Amino acid sequence: MHVANLSRLHLEGEEIDRFADQISRILEYVASLEKVDTTGVEPTTHAISLTNAFREDHETGSIDRDRALANAPEQEDGTFTVPKIIT
Repeated sequence: MHVANLSRLHLEGEEIDRFADQISRILEYVASLEKVDTTGVEPTTHAISLTNAFREDHETGSIDRDRALANAPEQEDGTFTVPKIIT
């Protein structure tokens, strides 16, 4: 019940017993993982080796304002006009 309160869960009767059993089994499994010998195993962030596929950034020129706004659905005073999201 304490964990349910900390988690802001409202549990009743049979639910408390069911979730207590499930949490107990999860904790037992984690405890069994702590017994595994990981000596010599390097920490990893991914199960497979990944490389960054991004290209290097290169500075380029910019386009002028009129060209940037040419296809804008709406514009006003040289800026993009977008719909208000927060009401």
